[in-house]
Amino acid sequence: MMSKKVICIGEALIDFVCTDVGENTADKEVYLRKPGGAPANVSACIGRLGGRAEFLGAVGDDAFGDYLIDTLKTYHVGVSGIQKVNEPTTLAFVTLQEDGEREFIFNRGADAEFAFPEQDVSKTFPHAIFHFGSATAFLEGSLQDAYFSMAEHCRDNQCLVCFDPNYRVDLWKNRLEIFKAKCNAFFKLADVVKVSEEELQLLTDEVSLDAGCDAIHKLGASVIFVTMGSKGCYLSSRQNTKVISAFKINAIDTTGAGDAFIGAMLYRLASFESVETMTFSELTDAVMFAQKVSATVCEKMGAMTALPTESEVQTREFEVIG
Repeated sequence: MMSKKVICIGEALIDFVCTDVGENTADKEVYLRKPGGAPANVSACIGRLGGRAEFLGAVGDDAFGDYLIDTLKTYHVGVSGIQKVNEPTTLAFVTLQEDGEREFIFNRGADAEFAFPEQDVSKTFPHAIFHFGSATAFLEGSLQDAYFSMAEHCRDNQCLVCFDPNYRVDLWKNRLEIFKAKCNAFFKLADVVKVSEEELQLLTDEVSLDAGCDAIHKLGASVIFVTMGSKGCYLSSRQNTKVISAFKINAIDTTGAGDAFIGAMLYRLASFESVETMTFSELTDAVMFAQKVSATVCEKMGAMTALPTESEVQTREFEVIG
Protein backbone atom coordinates (compact mmCIF):
# COMPACT_ATOMS: atom_id res chain seq x y z
CA MET A 1 0.00 0.00 0.00
CA MET A 2 1.30 3.45 -0.93
CA SER A 3 1.66 5.75 2.08
CA LYS A 4 -1.02 8.39 2.51
CA LYS A 5 -0.32 12.07 2.11
CA VAL A 6 -0.13 14.08 5.34
CA ILE A 7 -1.53 17.64 5.22
CA CYS A 8 -0.18 19.96 7.92
CA ILE A 9 -2.16 23.13 8.66
CA GLY A 10 -1.08 26.15 10.71
CA GLU A 11 1.86 28.49 11.03
CA ALA A 12 5.18 28.72 9.22
CA LEU A 13 7.49 31.31 10.74
CA ILE A 14 11.08 32.33 11.24
CA ASP A 15 12.73 31.19 14.48
CA PHE A 16 15.53 33.51 15.52
CA VAL A 17 17.46 31.23 17.85
CA CYS A 18 19.76 32.96 20.34
CA THR A 19 23.31 31.64 20.47
CA ASP A 20 24.40 33.73 23.49
CA VAL A 21 24.72 31.95 26.81
CA GLY A 22 23.34 33.62 29.93
CA GLU A 23 20.32 33.92 32.18
CA ASN A 24 18.98 37.34 31.12
CA THR A 25 17.17 37.33 27.75
CA ALA A 26 17.42 41.14 27.54
CA ASP A 27 21.23 40.97 27.46
CA LYS A 28 21.47 38.59 24.51
CA GLU A 29 22.54 39.86 21.09
CA VAL A 30 23.27 37.10 18.56
CA TYR A 31 20.40 35.21 16.89
CA LEU A 32 20.49 32.67 14.05
CA ARG A 33 17.71 32.61 11.47
CA LYS A 34 16.02 29.18 11.27
CA PRO A 35 12.84 28.03 9.50
CA GLY A 36 10.11 27.05 11.95
CA GLY A 37 6.48 26.92 12.98
CA ALA A 38 5.14 23.70 14.51
CA PRO A 39 3.01 22.40 11.59
CA ALA A 40 5.69 23.43 9.09
CA ASN A 41 8.26 21.50 11.15
CA VAL A 42 6.00 18.45 11.14
CA SER A 43 5.61 18.58 7.36
CA ALA A 44 9.38 18.94 6.90
CA CYS A 45 9.99 15.94 9.16
CA ILE A 46 7.65 13.78 7.10
CA GLY A 47 9.25 14.92 3.84
CA ARG A 48 12.77 14.41 5.19
CA LEU A 49 11.92 10.84 6.24
CA GLY A 50 10.66 10.11 2.74
CA GLY A 51 6.93 10.57 3.26
CA ARG A 52 4.37 12.61 1.32
CA ALA A 53 3.61 15.93 2.99
CA GLU A 54 1.78 19.13 2.11
CA PHE A 55 1.79 22.38 4.12
CA LEU A 56 -1.14 24.81 4.27
CA GLY A 57 -0.63 28.23 5.86
CA ALA A 58 0.12 31.89 5.20
CA VAL A 59 3.45 33.72 4.92
CA GLY A 60 4.31 37.31 4.10
CA ASP A 61 5.00 38.50 0.57
CA ASP A 62 8.56 39.17 1.65
CA ALA A 63 12.04 37.63 1.75
CA PHE A 64 11.26 35.59 4.87
CA GLY A 65 8.14 34.16 3.23
CA ASP A 66 10.11 33.20 0.12
CA TYR A 67 12.76 31.60 2.34
CA LEU A 68 10.17 29.46 4.13
CA ILE A 69 8.58 28.30 0.88
CA ASP A 70 11.95 27.48 -0.66
CA THR A 71 13.04 25.65 2.50
CA LEU A 72 9.92 23.48 2.60
CA LYS A 73 10.50 22.59 -1.04
CA THR A 74 13.98 21.31 -0.14
CA TYR A 75 12.30 18.94 2.34
CA HIS A 76 10.03 17.69 -0.47
CA VAL A 77 6.94 19.31 1.05
CA GLY A 78 4.12 20.41 -1.25
CA VAL A 79 3.63 24.19 -1.05
CA SER A 80 0.74 24.84 -3.45
CA GLY A 81 -1.56 25.54 -0.48
CA ILE A 82 0.62 28.31 0.98
CA GLN A 83 -1.02 31.74 0.76
CA LYS A 84 1.09 34.91 0.42
CA VAL A 85 -0.44 37.87 2.26
CA ASN A 86 0.37 41.55 2.85
CA GLU A 87 1.28 41.11 6.54
CA PRO A 88 4.97 40.44 7.29
CA THR A 89 6.01 36.85 7.93
CA THR A 90 5.58 35.81 11.58
CA LEU A 91 8.76 35.78 13.71
CA ALA A 92 9.63 33.98 16.95
CA PHE A 93 12.69 34.80 19.01
CA VAL A 94 13.86 31.70 20.86
CA THR A 95 16.18 31.84 23.86
CA LEU A 96 17.71 28.56 24.96
CA GLN A 97 18.19 27.83 28.64
CA GLU A 98 21.15 25.81 29.92
CA ASP A 99 19.06 22.59 30.01
CA GLY A 100 18.06 23.03 26.34
CA GLU A 101 14.54 24.27 27.15
CA ARG A 102 13.22 27.41 25.45
CA GLU A 103 11.72 30.81 26.06
CA PHE A 104 9.73 32.45 23.22
CA ILE A 105 8.98 36.02 22.17
CA PHE A 106 6.49 36.12 19.27
CA ASN A 107 6.11 38.85 16.66
CA ARG A 108 2.95 37.63 14.96
CA GLY A 109 2.11 38.55 11.38
CA ALA A 110 1.13 36.67 8.24
CA ASP A 111 0.18 33.28 9.69
CA ALA A 112 -3.01 34.79 11.21
CA GLU A 113 -4.28 35.68 7.72
CA PHE A 114 -4.64 32.15 6.35
CA ALA A 115 -8.10 31.88 4.80
CA PHE A 116 -10.25 28.81 4.24
CA PRO A 117 -9.39 27.56 0.72
CA GLU A 118 -12.07 27.87 -1.97
CA GLN A 119 -11.92 24.13 -2.57
CA ASP A 120 -12.61 21.77 0.35
CA VAL A 121 -9.16 20.36 1.19
CA SER A 122 -10.59 17.10 2.49
CA LYS A 123 -11.82 16.53 -1.09
CA THR A 124 -8.68 17.99 -2.71
CA PHE A 125 -6.63 15.42 -0.75
CA PRO A 126 -8.96 12.42 -0.33
CA HIS A 127 -7.88 9.71 2.12
CA ALA A 128 -5.15 11.98 3.49
CA ILE A 129 -4.17 12.47 7.14
CA PHE A 130 -4.71 16.02 8.38
CA HIS A 131 -2.49 17.39 11.14
CA PHE A 132 -3.46 20.52 13.06
CA GLY A 133 -0.71 22.04 15.21
CA SER A 134 -2.09 24.95 17.17
CA ALA A 135 0.72 27.13 18.53
CA THR A 136 -0.88 30.26 17.01
CA ALA A 137 -4.01 28.83 15.36
CA PHE A 138 -6.32 29.53 18.31
CA LEU A 139 -5.32 33.19 18.46
CA GLU A 140 -7.33 35.92 16.74
CA GLY A 141 -7.34 35.86 12.94
CA SER A 142 -8.87 34.08 9.98
CA LEU A 143 -6.51 31.13 10.56
CA GLN A 144 -8.62 30.11 13.57
CA ASP A 145 -11.84 30.04 11.50
CA ALA A 146 -10.18 28.11 8.70
CA TYR A 147 -8.66 25.70 11.22
CA PHE A 148 -11.96 24.64 12.75
CA SER A 149 -13.82 24.62 9.43
CA MET A 150 -11.22 22.39 7.82
CA ALA A 151 -11.22 19.97 10.76
CA GLU A 152 -15.02 19.69 10.60
CA HIS A 153 -14.87 18.99 6.86
CA CYS A 154 -12.16 16.35 7.45
CA ARG A 155 -14.29 14.63 10.08
CA ASP A 156 -17.37 14.68 7.84
CA ASN A 157 -15.35 13.12 4.99
CA GLN A 158 -13.83 10.41 7.22
CA CYS A 159 -10.27 11.74 6.99
CA LEU A 160 -7.98 11.04 9.94
CA VAL A 161 -7.46 14.17 12.07
CA CYS A 162 -4.39 14.62 14.28
CA PHE A 163 -4.17 17.44 16.84
CA ASP A 164 -1.25 18.88 18.84
CA PRO A 165 -2.25 21.75 21.20
CA ASN A 166 1.34 23.06 21.28
CA TYR A 167 0.67 25.33 24.27
CA ARG A 168 2.89 28.43 24.57
CA VAL A 169 2.48 30.27 27.85
CA ASP A 170 3.77 33.49 26.23
CA LEU A 171 0.78 33.51 23.86
CA TRP A 172 -1.93 32.73 26.42
CA LYS A 173 -1.10 34.72 29.55
CA ASN A 174 -4.27 35.34 31.59
CA ARG A 175 -6.34 33.50 28.93
CA LEU A 176 -5.76 29.86 29.80
CA GLU A 177 -9.46 29.02 30.10
CA ILE A 178 -10.08 30.26 26.55
CA PHE A 179 -7.27 28.05 25.27
CA LYS A 180 -8.62 25.04 27.18
CA ALA A 181 -12.12 25.55 25.76
CA LYS A 182 -10.78 25.69 22.19
CA CYS A 183 -8.69 22.54 22.76
CA ASN A 184 -11.71 20.67 24.17
CA ALA A 185 -13.70 21.61 21.08
CA PHE A 186 -10.88 20.29 18.90
CA PHE A 187 -10.45 17.05 20.88
CA LYS A 188 -13.99 16.23 19.74
CA LEU A 189 -12.85 16.45 16.11
CA ALA A 190 -9.54 14.57 16.48
CA ASP A 191 -8.74 10.88 16.06
CA VAL A 192 -5.13 11.19 17.22
CA VAL A 193 -3.85 13.61 19.89
CA LYS A 194 -0.27 14.40 20.86
CA VAL A 195 0.27 16.31 24.12
CA SER A 196 3.16 16.86 26.50
CA GLU A 197 2.77 15.67 30.09
CA GLU A 198 2.43 19.31 31.20
CA GLU A 199 -0.24 19.99 28.57
CA LEU A 200 -2.22 16.92 29.62
CA GLN A 201 -2.48 18.17 33.20
CA LEU A 202 -3.12 21.73 32.09
CA LEU A 203 -5.93 20.84 29.69
CA THR A 204 -7.71 18.12 31.68
CA ASP A 205 -7.04 19.24 35.30
CA GLU A 206 -6.07 15.62 35.98
CA VAL A 207 -2.83 14.71 37.76
CA SER A 208 -2.59 11.07 36.63
CA LEU A 209 -1.80 10.09 33.06
CA ASP A 210 -4.64 7.54 33.01
CA ALA A 211 -7.28 10.03 34.13
CA GLY A 212 -6.01 12.75 31.78
CA CYS A 213 -6.07 10.44 28.77
CA ASP A 214 -9.48 9.08 29.74
CA ALA A 215 -10.85 12.62 29.68
CA ILE A 216 -9.57 13.14 26.12
CA HIS A 217 -10.72 9.69 24.97
CA LYS A 218 -14.23 10.53 26.18
CA LEU A 219 -14.22 13.63 23.98
CA GLY A 220 -13.35 11.58 20.91
CA ALA A 221 -9.66 10.73 20.36
CA SER A 222 -8.81 7.07 19.65
CA VAL A 223 -5.06 7.27 20.27
CA ILE A 224 -3.13 9.66 22.53
CA PHE A 225 0.62 10.17 22.72
CA VAL A 226 1.86 11.90 25.88
CA THR A 227 5.49 12.97 25.49
CA MET A 228 7.37 13.10 28.80
CA GLY A 229 10.93 14.11 27.87
CA SER A 230 13.52 11.82 29.47
CA LYS A 231 10.69 9.72 30.96
CA GLY A 232 9.62 8.60 27.50
CA CYS A 233 6.13 8.49 25.99
CA TYR A 234 2.84 7.35 27.46
CA LEU A 235 0.82 5.63 24.75
CA SER A 236 -2.92 5.35 25.34
CA SER A 237 -5.47 3.64 23.09
CA ARG A 238 -9.05 2.89 24.08
CA GLN A 239 -7.99 -0.62 25.14
CA ASN A 240 -4.36 -0.37 26.32
CA THR A 241 -1.76 1.94 27.86
CA LYS A 242 2.01 1.72 28.05
CA VAL A 243 5.03 3.83 28.99
CA ILE A 244 7.71 3.56 26.30
CA SER A 245 11.20 4.49 27.50
CA ALA A 246 13.16 7.37 25.99
CA PHE A 247 16.65 7.20 24.52
CA LYS A 248 19.79 8.80 25.92
CA ILE A 249 20.79 12.04 24.19
CA ASN A 250 23.10 15.00 24.55
CA ALA A 251 20.43 17.74 24.33
CA ILE A 252 21.66 20.92 22.67
CA ASP A 253 18.36 22.39 21.46
CA THR A 254 14.89 20.94 22.14
CA THR A 255 13.22 23.29 19.61
CA GLY A 256 11.11 21.12 17.33
CA ALA A 257 11.54 17.90 19.36
CA GLY A 258 7.78 17.46 19.78
CA ASP A 259 7.18 18.36 16.13
CA ALA A 260 9.73 15.75 15.06
CA PHE A 261 8.02 13.18 17.27
CA ILE A 262 4.56 13.70 15.78
CA GLY A 263 6.00 14.09 12.28
CA ALA A 264 7.70 10.71 12.56
CA MET A 265 4.53 9.20 14.06
CA LEU A 266 2.41 10.48 11.16
CA TYR A 267 5.00 9.21 8.69
CA ARG A 268 4.51 5.75 10.17
CA LEU A 269 0.72 6.02 10.52
CA ALA A 270 0.47 6.99 6.83
CA SER A 271 1.54 3.49 5.81
CA PHE A 272 -1.43 1.85 7.59
CA GLU A 273 -5.03 1.62 6.46
CA SER A 274 -6.24 3.36 9.62
CA VAL A 275 -5.31 3.94 13.25
CA GLU A 276 -8.18 1.69 14.34
CA THR A 277 -6.75 -1.28 12.43
CA MET A 278 -3.25 -0.89 13.90
CA THR A 279 -2.34 -3.31 16.68
CA PHE A 280 -1.05 -1.93 19.97
CA SER A 281 2.31 -3.52 19.13
CA GLU A 282 2.43 -1.60 15.83
CA LEU A 283 1.60 1.64 17.66
CA THR A 284 4.37 0.89 20.16
CA ASP A 285 6.91 0.32 17.37
CA ALA A 286 5.87 3.60 15.76
CA VAL A 287 6.38 5.45 19.05
CA MET A 288 9.88 3.98 19.43
CA PHE A 289 10.77 5.14 15.92
CA ALA A 290 9.32 8.61 16.60
CA GLN A 291 11.33 8.88 19.82
CA LYS A 292 14.52 8.09 17.91
CA VAL A 293 13.77 10.85 15.40
CA SER A 294 12.96 13.30 18.20
CA ALA A 295 16.12 12.37 20.11
CA THR A 296 18.25 12.99 17.01
CA VAL A 297 16.71 16.45 16.52
CA CYS A 298 17.57 17.48 20.11
CA GLU A 299 21.28 17.00 19.42
CA LYS A 300 21.50 19.76 16.80
CA MET A 301 20.45 23.41 16.50
CA GLY A 302 17.20 24.28 14.73
CA ALA A 303 13.90 22.47 14.30
CA MET A 304 14.09 21.68 10.57
CA THR A 305 17.83 21.78 10.04
CA ALA A 306 18.32 19.00 12.62
CA LEU A 307 15.87 16.56 10.96
CA PRO A 308 17.34 13.15 10.03
CA THR A 309 16.54 10.81 7.14
CA GLU A 310 15.03 7.40 7.88
CA SER A 311 18.30 5.65 7.04
CA GLU A 312 20.19 7.89 9.48
CA VAL A 313 17.78 6.86 12.23
CA GLN A 314 17.77 3.17 11.35
CA THR A 315 21.56 2.84 11.16
CA ARG A 316 22.27 4.62 14.45
CA GLU A 317 22.64 2.84 17.78
CA PHE A 318 20.34 4.17 20.50
CA GLU A 319 20.61 3.48 24.22
CA VAL A 320 17.43 3.32 26.30
CA ILE A 321 17.25 5.41 29.48
CA GLY A 322 16.54 3.22 32.37
